[in-house]
Amino acid sequence: MTYRHSLSSAAAALIATLSVPVDASDAVHATGLHVVRQIPGPDGHWDYASFDPARRRVYIAHENVVIAIDADTGKANTAFAQGAGLHSVVPVPGTDLIVTTNSGDNTAKVISAVDGKLLGSIPTDNDPDGALYDPQSGLVIVICGDSGVLTLVDPKAMKAVGTIAVGGHLEFGASDGKGRVFVNVLDKNRTAVVDLITRKVVKNYELPGCKQPTGLAFVAGDRLIAVCVNGGVDVLDAHSGHNIASYNVPGFADAVIYDEQRRLAFVPSMITGTLSVIALSGQFDNTIIDTVPTKNGARSGTVDPKTGRIYLPAAEYILPAPKGKPPTAKPGTFAVLELDR
Repeated sequence: MTYRHSLSSAAAALIATLSVPVDASDAVHATGLHVVRQIPGPDGHWDYASFDPARRRVYIAHENVVIAIDADTGKANTAFAQGAGLHSVVPVPGTDLIVTTNSGDNTAKVISAVDGKLLGSIPTDNDPDGALYDPQSGLVIVICGDSGVLTLVDPKAMKAVGTIAVGGHLEFGASDGKGRVFVNVLDKNRTAVVDLITRKVVKNYELPGCKQPTGLAFVAGDRLIAVCVNGGVDVLDAHSGHNIASYNVPGFADAVIYDEQRRLAFVPSMITGTLSVIALSGQFDNTIIDTVPTKNGARSGTVDPKTGRIYLPAAEYILPAPKGKPPTAKPGTFAVLELDR
């Protein structure tokens, strides 16, 4: 979610009422996770983070630059690639390509993963925001929030090959790797199911515990985890939309970070500066097992599948925010938190 483009008045009102939480860093935590390093970066807006396992890099979409962090050394290149109102950075497996989404000029840009150079700029529908790689089709699915449209990008051909109208205000999405993509519809409190073969919406799943769904992940056991501005977490059967479990976490969760190797999901809540940990070891095991202190402002992130380390971009917000307005960050406080056991 991007505050300049997609923060609703209801979400802004919620934020305005909240204050900075009491520090809980001395608590004992079941997972052993804690912040082991803070990697500083420039001030400015940021959105999604992603991990490139082939190059062992963390990518952060940060205003008009892609930040690239070496996961082994912690060294950051704070201007690896250029963009225009960046939201997502998607590594394309088996290639030397990454795709970024840019709401500043309504494009998806194909970037060299070797040196960050621009290789191609592809027009999209209005407000390209979240994005994901679909392994079956080899396409990058660009989620255009304001227009309610998916733009389908062929990264190798460096062109758009189609669009799918979903409707509503769209947020993040996930692929099942078998030809279906799931997309959260922020203003409808539901998840749309999209068939990439027919290029149509085939189902809509209601989210009973969710108001304004943001983050989404497809996880083990063919389950979906959707998280919402109100702190609701819904676990759904991805085939039927049946609600398996619902939880509440601290407010304004904006992402679901899935660690497939360890069967864990992580939900960062930006106002309280906490990370909720959900165990997914079995098909019906959907238990919150830990709440880890992070930092005020941490709302998106990614995980290193090899080590299980978690990376959360954050900056300390000034709270409470003015009524009806998004919070602002204190200058000099942006950093990427690295959590380990």
